[in-house]
Amino acid sequence: MASLWKFDRLSRFFMNLYRGERYKTSPNTPLRLPLNECKVALITTAGFFLHGQNPFGNGDCSYREIPNSIQTQELKDGHKSAAYDKRGIDIDANLAFPLDRFRELETEGKIGSLNRRHFSFMGSITKPHALITQSAPEVGRMLKADGVDVAFLTPV
Repeated sequence: MASLWKFDRLSRFFMNLYRGERYKTSPNTPLRLPLNECKVALITTAGFFLHGQNPFGNGDCSYREIPNSIQTQELKDGHKSAAYDKRGIDIDANLAFPLDRFRELETEGKIGSLNRRHFSFMGSITKPHALITQSAPEVGRMLKADGVDVAFLTPV
């Protein structure tokens, strides 16, 4: 774990005030199928959105649906955090949303298939109650309805 002293003053101030949560149980579920038979969806907290979708606001607990057919160059960066270094993601969105890499895994037969849609959330949410109680469970229900076996989360 990184020392708080390696962060800038604003980030240290924020991290000292931010209340983290510890959970006694894990929502992880063991795979019931080999990965090469699984339907996979991607979820990112990079705040990506598409032309025509509303950008994320600060502390926004909503999500954006990203169709599997999208070209990663079409993703718009909407992350709002002073602590978020987006220089690499500006060059290659796959760093935070590895859709092109997962398409390669699908072609190689390493995963069964990609879901028809994926999801993007805003990271750096300081008041996550609506995320925990509303938007994340809603996305979970949609993924379950789609028959998704594995959700790959790329937090930023």
